[in-house]
Amino acid sequence: MRRNNDKNLLQLIFAIIRLLIKKPLLLLFFLILGGGWYFYHNFKFDSELSFKGLPQTQSIANLASWNKTLPSQAFTVGYSDKRGNPLWVVYKLKPVPANTPLLKRPTHFATDKRAGNKVRHEDYDKSGYDRGHMAPNYAISALYGKQAQAETFVMTNITPQKPNLNRKLWQRLEEVEVKYFTRLAPTIWVATGPVFDDAIEYLKTAHNVEIPDAFYKLYAMQASGKTYLLAFLIPQTVKGNESLDRYVVTVDKIEQLTGLDFFHELEDNQENALEAALNPAPWHLTEVNQLPSRY
Repeated sequence: MRRNNDKNLLQLIFAIIRLLIKKPLLLLFFLILGGGWYFYHNFKFDSELSFKGLPQTQSIANLASWNKTLPSQAFTVGYSDKRGNPLWVVYKLKPVPANTPLLKRPTHFATDKRAGNKVRHEDYDKSGYDRGHMAPNYAISALYGKQAQAETFVMTNITPQKPNLNRKLWQRLEEVEVKYFTRLAPTIWVATGPVFDDAIEYLKTAHNVEIPDAFYKLYAMQASGKTYLLAFLIPQTVKGNESLDRYVVTVDKIEQLTGLDFFHELEDNQENALEAALNPAPWHLTEVNQLPSRY
């Protein structure tokens, strides 16, 4: 019976192929339909997770900023096979509903089959660096569920972070964004990723993973008819207990260091003004600057 089913399936496939060859307009229709679905899934859906456009490379001549878009359920990654790092990750946050259960944290990170540079969980073992999440475990799991949480434990969402950064200051900032920033507006959009200088250094345990020198976090919100941006630039060398506002910079600074263009769908004059401004006041940082880490 199985052989007959296989034979019937092959006959059906060949019949469809013959039909499409004889009817090129029909083939064109299916190509357009498939292309439309691909566009919707990879651009429209992904753009809903970002504020005013997915990050773009500023110059095609800058090979170090090249990346490919990898969509997930609750976040989108711009991944660099050259560096073995995500260059940007975007996601959006809303207040976590009360009494949301805390999901068990996975213990293993999966290799992403979509990547050319297939970084493994074991590549970080005994490297001196943590596997640093860009799309955060807690916020994504609390807002989007178990499958979305599992996707944050894929290595294309991970970058080398020193323990004092990952477990202390970075953890503090992740807690601030989901527990405090989400009180300020209905939606908070986040773009985050590593920053590299010209002195290239790789993990001693994996020469396909470049070590970042710093990390950025960009926040956007719309409240009372206005748009507000906030940018952080945090070096690997932090002790972990520093005041958060010490690392506030302009979006222009982040774009200069990364070669990426953020929020490019904003009207030009508005984009230029917002990205050049240093305006942390609407984010009430003074109330959360010194919150302790959990570790």
